[in-house]
Amino acid sequence: MRSLATLIVMLCCLVPAQAQDADPSTPSGQEVPRFVSLKFDVANGRSGPSRSHPVAWRYVRAGLPMEVVAETPDWRRVRDPGGELTWMHRSILSGRRTVVTTEDTTLRARADEEASAEAIAEAGVILALERCRTGWCRVEGQGYRGWARADALWGVYANERGDERGGENDGSPALSGSPARDTALR
Repeated sequence: MRSLATLIVMLCCLVPAQAQDADPSTPSGQEVPRFVSLKFDVANGRSGPSRSHPVAWRYVRAGLPMEVVAETPDWRRVRDPGGELTWMHRSILSGRRTVVTTEDTTLRARADEEASAEAIAEAGVILALERCRTGWCRVEGQGYRGWARADALWGVYANERGDERGGENDGSPALSGSPARDTALR
């Protein structure tokens, strides 16, 4: 009996981290805000959460990072790198993390400004995000991999950039000096 109780306790401790991270307050069970990316080369951002709402923006770049800021069971309110807010159907979004460079960005062999350069990504390049630590992010694009300064990327949060605010997100898009504009209000 004692070994059965021990086994039950051990199994309870091994509950997957994903199940522990689920957010029961959202329809998807995932945290909001969070970053996602576009699955397709052409995707419509609508002014409201249904196909009957007009298209506010047409995106023509698969992999473009988007920030989910609200959701319904089938629709996600997203912020694009330019700061525009639109609604997208969940089927056109991927959980795959990507980032876009906000300036010409050197990909380095290590997370160190003195490390050798592996490549230079021009401003506006979409890169797959592997992980971030201490203000640097491991990224990959067009066959090149390396570490980029997190502050040169849109698609990472303050805690991934190494900002003192930790997990707070100031909500300001890195590619826009103006506040986000809500396309649903037009």
